[in-house]
Amino acid sequence: MRARRLGRVFAAETGFCLFIGPDTVRAPDVAFVRAGRIAPGRLPTGFWPGAPDLAVEVASPSESAEDINEKIGEYLRAGSQLAVVLYPRTWQIGLYRPDGSAHLLTPGDPLDLGEVVPGFTCPVGELFDLT
Repeated sequence: MRARRLGRVFAAETGFCLFIGPDTVRAPDVAFVRAGRIAPGRLPTGFWPGAPDLAVEVASPSESAEDINEKIGEYLRAGSQLAVVLYPRTWQIGLYRPDGSAHLLTPGDPLDLGEVVPGFTCPVGELFDLT
C-alpha cells in the first residue's frame, strides 16, 4: 500500500474518536484510512478524528457477540465503509457494510477489500495460516 500511496494502516494503539458528546473512542486491531482523508504534513496528534475507512477486529474468546456487534455498529454509523471481523476459532471472516449487509467468508473464499483498499485480495485460509 505504501508504494501505491493508497493510505495509511494503523495498529491497535491508534484511537479513533467516532462520536463527540458523549465521546466514543475505539481502537480497532487494524485500521486503514484512505490517502485522500489524510491532510498533507503530520498525522493528527491524539485520537484520529472520525472513523477509519476500514476497521478490522479480531474476535477474542473473552468478547461476546454483543460486544463485537456494538463495535462494528459504531464504526459503520461513524462512517467506516467496511468493518471486518476475524473469527480465529472458526477460521471465518465477517464483512459488514453501512447498508446493513453482512457476508461470512470461509477458508476457501477470497477476501477482496477492493472497494476500500484497491488491489487487496487474499485467500481467507492464508490469514489463518491454513494454506
